[in-house]
Amino acid sequence: MMADERSSLKQHVKKTKIWKSIFRHDFLDTPRTRMQRIFGNVFLHLHPVRVPKDALRVTYTWGMGGLSFYMFLVLTVTGILLMFYYRPTSLLAYQDIKDLSFAVTLGRLLRNMHRWAAHLMVVVVILHMVRVFLTGAYKPPREYNWVVGVLLLTMTLFLSYTGYLLPWDQLALWAVTVGAQMAANSPVLGNEGPFRLPFITPGNDARFALVGGTVIGDATLIRFYVLHCVAVPFLFSIFLCVHLWRVRKDGFSKQTGEKVDVWPHLVSREFLAALLSTIVLFVWSMAMQAPLEGEANINVTPNPSKAPWYFVGLQELLVYFDPWIAGVVLPTLIIVGLICIPYIDLNPKGVGSWPKMQWKRTGWWSTERPFAVTVFMLGVVMWFALIAIGYYCRGPNWEWYWPWEAWSHRRISQLTLKNLPNLWGGLLLLAYFLQGVPIPAFVKERLAAMGGPKAPGLVSAALHVGLGLVMAAALFIPLMYAPDPAYPAQSRWPTLLLSLGHANNAPAMMALSGLVERAGPGLGLPILAGLIGIVGAVFGLLGMQFAKFKDRLYDEVGPIKYAIVMGLLLVMMGVLGKIALRLLFGIKYLISVPAFSFNI
Repeated sequence: MMADERSSLKQHVKKTKIWKSIFRHDFLDTPRTRMQRIFGNVFLHLHPVRVPKDALRVTYTWGMGGLSFYMFLVLTVTGILLMFYYRPTSLLAYQDIKDLSFAVTLGRLLRNMHRWAAHLMVVVVILHMVRVFLTGAYKPPREYNWVVGVLLLTMTLFLSYTGYLLPWDQLALWAVTVGAQMAANSPVLGNEGPFRLPFITPGNDARFALVGGTVIGDATLIRFYVLHCVAVPFLFSIFLCVHLWRVRKDGFSKQTGEKVDVWPHLVSREFLAALLSTIVLFVWSMAMQAPLEGEANINVTPNPSKAPWYFVGLQELLVYFDPWIAGVVLPTLIIVGLICIPYIDLNPKGVGSWPKMQWKRTGWWSTERPFAVTVFMLGVVMWFALIAIGYYCRGPNWEWYWPWEAWSHRRISQLTLKNLPNLWGGLLLLAYFLQGVPIPAFVKERLAAMGGPKAPGLVSAALHVGLGLVMAAALFIPLMYAPDPAYPAQSRWPTLLLSLGHANNAPAMMALSGLVERAGPGLGLPILAGLIGIVGAVFGLLGMQFAKFKDRLYDEVGPIKYAIVMGLLLVMMGVLGKIALRLLFGIKYLISVPAFSFNI
């Protein structure tokens, strides 16, 4: 009888005006009504009606897209709650954060969840982009949505950056100081950058626009507060809606196989993922406290002063490049390069599945998109390697420390930095970028017609080996013979070995340098010739190994796309080369024009 009464009451409630105004249909479990659930729900209608069954596998998507959206929701809710207890002024902000941690009920947990969710969102968005790339989900018709995703990644990083200052502690103040100084070194618009406009001063440059003044203070705090809580979330929400809508309209990359209804198959998985991530975040926030150092003090500089972890890679690049290159040019190239990917990579293979890997002589390679996958993953690994180096291997005065070494503020660097003469540095850069010039098919045909079938190969070999020798000569000749105030003129030729010993702190190399120096300058020329020959041959052989691929890529994509792809690739490899030159030989800049703030 009780069951009958409950059923009767349920039917009575469903017939009321209130129920009907909210729920338009009494859904039964049929394909049609499951479709109506999606169409009739303001939150679920962004989903497609049906999705491929294989696309729901956790091992395919890892749920990174949904998790990133959920982290944004968590940040929105926790951020709104934090706003009730926070006042964005330099006199009150730090005290409010301390009150949250020690006086407000569950305030510490709330702050911890907001802080760790922000870090987790950055990681998840990056992993989501990596997954989308590796599964080819940026290919037609999803090119535009990839671009929107790149913009969302950029806004995610900026959103985290603007929130970093709000605690107003030493960690926040000096992390933002590092980023603001990068803005000051921007080309054209930065007061300390190259090619700055005549009217640009410290009172109106890019740094001034970012911090709201010449020093970080109340104006900076309120500016970052508005950006973090209103402006950037507003833009992010718009682009997020566009992103989700295009996922529905463009379809999944995995289109083969049986399709299932979104309700309940996908929705149930999303709910489970949200529940599990909430539990993990809750437990993590209970166990790990969000950092809070002493109150911000512009007169006390921490040593080392580090940017947020996701920007530490840029800070590490400041060691090897001029600030405007490390802080502006290279990040811009990364963003532009990511945006260009779907319009350059026209390979139809590898869509909707993880790359198939095959073992070759040099390691594991993708069988369908070897170049695209290799270059992309090399960039990702390199970026996280720079973050790890900057975070764990840089101590006081930004000196190199191995993770197991104790930091010492009295340690003095033994590495003597020097600039290559501009002529030699320019020659080195020119020869390096000429390594990327292909030999088009029509040129090969002319060479074969003139000199026989082996002529194209011989010309290619001579070109690459010659460029390799030029690069080696442009590097070692000034290192051994060019004027350098750090070394006496009569002992220029052991400079290289001395630099190697200092850079690597290697006693054996230092001892070898002393032995060579005592042996007399007569060994200088043989050492120089041997180094140029060996290193030049290695550069040339590497170029020859790459030559066939370059030529084939040029013939497939054409000159414009080839120039973009090869330019980005050479810049990325050049970053690694510049790091090696700094660590091994103590070279600071290849080209230096201080009058124009132009140092490479």
